[in-house]
Amino acid sequence: MDILKKEMKNHLIKVIIPFWEKLCDEDYGGFYGYMDFDQSIDKKFEKGCILTSRILWFFSNAYETLDDSEVNRDELKKMADHAYEFLVKDCLDKDNGGVFWSLNYDGTEKDTTKHTYNQAFAIYALSSYYRISNNEQSIKIAYDLYNIIENKCRDIDGYLEAFDKEFNLIENDKLSENGVMAYRTMNTLLHVYEAYTEFYIVTKDEKVKDKLKWIMDLIEAKIYNGDLKRQEVFFDKDYNSLIDLHSYGHDIETAWLVDKGAEAVGDGYVEKMNEITSRLVEKVYEVAYTNNSLSNECEKGKVDTDRVWWVQAEAVVGFANEYIKTGNEKYKQAAYSIWGFIKEYLVDKRNNSEWFWLTDENGKPYENKPLVEPWKCPYHNGRMCMEIIKRI
Repeated sequence: MDILKKEMKNHLIKVIIPFWEKLCDEDYGGFYGYMDFDQSIDKKFEKGCILTSRILWFFSNAYETLDDSEVNRDELKKMADHAYEFLVKDCLDKDNGGVFWSLNYDGTEKDTTKHTYNQAFAIYALSSYYRISNNEQSIKIAYDLYNIIENKCRDIDGYLEAFDKEFNLIENDKLSENGVMAYRTMNTLLHVYEAYTEFYIVTKDEKVKDKLKWIMDLIEAKIYNGDLKRQEVFFDKDYNSLIDLHSYGHDIETAWLVDKGAEAVGDGYVEKMNEITSRLVEKVYEVAYTNNSLSNECEKGKVDTDRVWWVQAEAVVGFANEYIKTGNEKYKQAAYSIWGFIKEYLVDKRNNSEWFWLTDENGKPYENKPLVEPWKCPYHNGRMCMEIIKRI
């Protein structure tokens, strides 16, 4: 897989990093929040706090992954510092604690919703930033957000979703889709787990380790559907599934993220979770991998065949992880072929661009989808490159 590693490194250095560097907002802090399909930047568009956290995570990990001989790491550190300063100065609620949902372009409050998902991504980013900076303030803020999640964003049975500015529970409209309003979601649980994994790797805090174990137990008991070899997605308060939905991208992402957390935790959890994660990958390969790429999802038996940027990125990592774990050549071939689809159809070949958001199953991009917005970020595709670089 050395060729894959070489191509990923080149793509990271030549395409993804330069694209996001140019979105740095030197006037108001942070990074510009929107670029349309025609590559026009809206400098007065809102700035999603999730986007800020993901950019901080991206530049911190790029700095850590690459060598001075390959890239200007001082510039990567400068970008990470810039994102960190904006997160601390503007994204944090100094009065009530926690991270807002979004800000106006000038850093003033826009959407003051406090979502557990958003708190988790800030922990994820701050943990990575601490690893490259040894900035004690960053890990203190991560601990503050961890305590907020554990004390204000959960009940005895698990994590809750959306809150107002003062952490009163509100409807979860931001992470509910497909015609349901979910009390709990697989997606939020997954990204709390992801954040706690990074947090634990940095801190080795036994309390965080215990939470990771608890989440893996919950995935096994309530989220994973053993009969269908998939995760359920949207739940009521008691973990009853609200919709017949198979989210291919989330399942392939979950597989490798759970493997990573289980390896960090140890204590028998690699063996405990391996069967589940391998079955998730096997099922996605069986039902979603067609035309050298992954379909989006299947709702009530109807497959959405569109090709979403982040789903393809996670599929490359998920299949590569399963190949490394099992030696099964079909997963190696799948990782290679999806990367081929990405290069041919998802990477925008216009100058100074990055990836399209969405194409149809034949690779034709949807021109109504922007290149940058609060959810379109360098986290999935940048992480794909860095995971392959680290693993091979």
